Amino acid sequence: MDTALILLIVVVVWQVARVRYQRAHISLLAQHLSNLQLERHMENLTQGYLRAIHEEGESRQLQVLETYVQTERIVAGQVHTLANSFQKENQQAASLIALPFCLPYAERYLPSVTRDFRDLLRIHAAGLRHVVDNEPGFDPKTRAYHLSAELYLLQHSCHWFCKSRTVADARLAARHRLTHQKTLDSVSELTRSAYMKWLHRRP
Repeated sequence: MDTALILLIVVVVWQVARVRYQRAHISLLAQHLSNLQLERHMENLTQGYLRAIHEEGESRQLQVLETYVQTERIVAGQVHTLANSFQKENQQAASLIALPFCLPYAERYLPSVTRDFRDLLRIHAAGLRHVVDNEPGFDPKTRAYHLSAELYLLQHSCHWFCKSRTVADARLAARHRLTHQKTLDSVSELTRSAYMKWLHRRP
């Protein structure tokens, strides 16, 4: 058989497998999000923080930030609910491909390149609660800055689980003009430390 034809067949098979694999991950995450309003609340928060930044005068900025305290608590609670809900999934279903590209079903034959999305969601839930409760004692503007980063990193993780790390990086850059590293540098030390341990952990 011609080499070019063999390569074409391989590419077609990989594309079909990739699409099916990603659809399964999207569907799984959607199921766990279906009873939550997490995406809407996260959007409200990120837009609210941007609004506060553009307000003239620090007192007005603080007033705007204060109006989102309840939404912050709701988001932290719903991320905690999402993390708990995902724990019922088995390790294969919750596997995330750590490579830059999607390698369908790698958890079955190459588990060393996968990470556990369940553990990552627990990291996000703990990190958000840590900043929402303001355990480090941040001033309001610094707290909002770290919370924004926590939310952006959570979005990145969800896109990574559903698609690939490269796609997640591209969406982060397109929507927020941020790199993954800059976002990671901007979250709380609690989140960053746990995230790095998770990233470099081997199954």
